[in-house]
Amino acid sequence: MIEKNRRRKQESLEHFEGDFTELTEKLIYINRVAKVIAGGRRFAFNALVAVGDGEGSVGIGLGKAREATEAVRKATDNARKNIIKVPMYGKTIPFPVRKKFGASEVILRPAAPGTGVIAGGTVRAILEVAGYKDVLTKSLGSHNPHNLSKAVFYALKELEEPKEIAFRRKKKVRDIVGKID
Repeated sequence: MIEKNRRRKQESLEHFEGDFTELTEKLIYINRVAKVIAGGRRFAFNALVAVGDGEGSVGIGLGKAREATEAVRKATDNARKNIIKVPMYGKTIPFPVRKKFGASEVILRPAAPGTGVIAGGTVRAILEVAGYKDVLTKSLGSHNPHNLSKAVFYALKELEEPKEIAFRRKKKVRDIVGKID
């Protein structure tokens, strides 16, 4: 199991052999939390960040620290460790996908060229750093940024290249993807 996870992480990072400088970062959410102690309140921050290269690679990360800048830095480092390669069909996703995480649920659908990313803040940030230009989305249930970002991340992780699906089903790519309206 550990070897399988290590191999999967290594495969997802093969695309990046040392060119981490070209990744774009987007702060999804930052939250200030307080811990009540004898002398008053002690404040800390947690940050949620998405990173991507704009060409089909994306990662999300959470960082916690006493200072906001340190929390963002930790979140960025964590996101860079969790990068996955996602398939692109032109500038959209290859097929519709629906994923639930916690109380949040997200639906991602391919869109015609020129439509743009129709999404709320959390979903939009992740899709834009991944490089998608035309996607329709709908967020159902809780809009908690942590659960919603994980739902989007796992939905993107579920996507496969249309060529692989077509080969497995012994069909043509256009039969799998169909026409995007």
